[in-house]
Amino acid sequence: MAVELRKGQKVSLAKSAQIGEILINLNWTQGIPKKTFFGGTKIQSIDLDLGAFVELADGRRFCVQALGNSFGSVDAEPYVMLDGDDRTGEAAGGENLRVNGRMLSNIKRMLVFTFIYEGIASWQQADGVVTIKYPGGDDIIVKMDEYGSQQKMCAIAAIVNNNGDLSVEKIVRFFDGHPQMDNAFGWGFRWTAGSK
Repeated sequence: MAVELRKGQKVSLAKSAQIGEILINLNWTQGIPKKTFFGGTKIQSIDLDLGAFVELADGRRFCVQALGNSFGSVDAEPYVMLDGDDRTGEAAGGENLRVNGRMLSNIKRMLVFTFIYEGIASWQQADGVVTIKYPGGDDIIVKMDEYGSQQKMCAIAAIVNNNGDLSVEKIVRFFDGHPQMDNAFGWGFRWTAGSK
């Protein structure tokens, strides 16, 4: 069974401090047919990147993403890890963030995001879906279903730990880049250009 969130809707993920692994999956359309100059068609691949801002209980903050090779770790701080970088959307499993559910007491909050690294003009064509899975609970689905923005970055969902009660809220807000999204949610990182 699955629960699909509406924008601004918040649900409780877990009340237990030890729930095993939480999997946050991003999947999207693998490629878009595009007409060529000579009247043919080619498939334009899409590179969406999944990531998260993570704040620990002691106030330290991390950015987990492929850009800058900041893949994180599940066994050490920040207890959140990106399991790879799917450059095309062709991997059946998409991209995944893994959260160490046994270490939730150390995680204060997360902001899950994605951005268009290259290869597509609109979010509607990408048709991204985030699914949050955890042992013993219903899947939580967040569809990226607001398509008007031409901005390259999307804050998808906020996950907040309130004394062991983990809540997930659908955000789906668009930004020009990391600094603008950071400012909107008050994370306070210092940003420099990165590559992968």
